[in-house]
Amino acid sequence: MGTVSIKDFQKLDIRIGTVVKAEVPKWSHWVMKLTVDVGPSGSETDSSTSTGRSGRKSNTIIVFAGIMKHDKPEEIEGKQFPFVVNIEPKKIGPEGDFSQGMMLAAAPAAQKPSDGGQADLDEGEGKPVLFQLTEKVPNGTKVR
Repeated sequence: MGTVSIKDFQKLDIRIGTVVKAEVPKWSHWVMKLTVDVGPSGSETDSSTSTGRSGRKSNTIIVFAGIMKHDKPEEIEGKQFPFVVNIEPKKIGPEGDFSQGMMLAAAPAAQKPSDGGQADLDEGEGKPVLFQLTEKVPNGTKVR
């Protein structure tokens, strides 16, 4: 694994957001579409001209997260999670939707039985573990 300078890491804008709507697109077999409130307008995350996010409400973004095999929309709605909000938008699915951020989650290795009866680890193939805050914070709170 390569190293990242502190200067590069500081370029990431990680904020707490509340999932206001969670749904599974009809075409999806693995991603959930999340509408996320990432804080009040006028914050550092509201840079629609430089991020290609024009036309969206200033305090919400759409995020596609690969969690639908393990979580249900009703389990996600209303909860707060950390999101990278300054990531380049990425086209997701056949309908031209764009993911405007990235939900952070732990990706433990899945254990699969091997021929020898021991468990082999399959990196990143386990159930994503979502981060949960111990206290509610204002949307847009910076993660440091």
